[in-house]
Amino acid sequence: MRRLRAIIMVFCIVLLASGCWDNRDIDHRLMPVVMGVESIADGYKVYLQTPIPESNSLVSRIIIGEGKTINQIIDTINADMESRVDLLHVKILLFDKELAEKGMTDIVAGVMRSRSISSKTLVAICDDDMNAFFSSFEGSTSSTSLLDFFEKNSGWTPQLAITRTWEIYRSIHSYTRDVAIPILRRGETTLVDYIGSSVIKNGDMVGEITPAETLLYNAFNGHSTHGRIEVSDPGSVLILGNTMSYHSRMEGQIPSLTTKITFKVMLLETKGNVSSEQITKELEEMLTSRYKEILTKLQETGADILGTGQLFRKELNRKNLKKWRTDYFPYMQTEISVDVDIENTGNLKTSAN
Repeated sequence: MRRLRAIIMVFCIVLLASGCWDNRDIDHRLMPVVMGVESIADGYKVYLQTPIPESNSLVSRIIIGEGKTINQIIDTINADMESRVDLLHVKILLFDKELAEKGMTDIVAGVMRSRSISSKTLVAICDDDMNAFFSSFEGSTSSTSLLDFFEKNSGWTPQLAITRTWEIYRSIHSYTRDVAIPILRRGETTLVDYIGSSVIKNGDMVGEITPAETLLYNAFNGHSTHGRIEVSDPGSVLILGNTMSYHSRMEGQIPSLTTKITFKVMLLETKGNVSSEQITKELEEMLTSRYKEILTKLQETGADILGTGQLFRKELNRKNLKKWRTDYFPYMQTEISVDVDIENTGNLKTSAN
């Protein structure tokens, strides 16, 4: 019995010890920070921005591969490298604009299915030559510079959309919610130029909105717009915070939505002798007009990136929700109210206050 117990114990130890047979040392792994995917004639072209240790620092190295599928490309790169590519550390997934217009459904589904890339990976679209865009990072000593552009404690601003892979996957399978993805290109004097956001419907790019319209997209979806500076003819203000309330109802077969958004601001500058009331009125009219413009754009494309369909889930059954983008959202009636509350005028004095 003692011998039998010893054999069983040794057998259990062997089984437990074999759990790390395929574990690789960190020195033998390549951990890309940014992954770019471009559509070519017979498949895809993949770009990997990878930090490489060199002279007591990390230098960006760009690795490029081509193939019919993403997995085939990564396997080919692994076969040619002295280390193995670990995509779980990818922080930004960059799609070529042409690929985004054709559709990202297959790639996003593959990412979610294989789990080789984190579902929390940020997604952006490159409106530029992909090779030239990645070449601008070649040799850079800051391998996380593009990631810092999206970080809220670094370069992020409230008019920049933050969208992750799982949110795109959710929107593909949702009847009432679409997403917006930031569009980037090479900057002449800066790291990148942010030119707006792409409107994604069922995984396809169907339109674009400006950075100013993206600010309202973020506000509508409950994200803070703190720090954004709005400029009007009478002066400029700094947004301190925002709140939003909704009231949805069905009028026959037509959805109706009443929206109220409040911005708390601080007065920064004025032009001439203007009052706080004049600045408030100007900003309210400007933001209301902008809100109506973005809603018109979205209703024309049928892409509900504001997620207004979520507000009508109690009024519509599942069968009708399937037709939200085609039969309801394009005809939705809206009433918009924007209030601007100047909480702080700083050290500036105006004669009308």
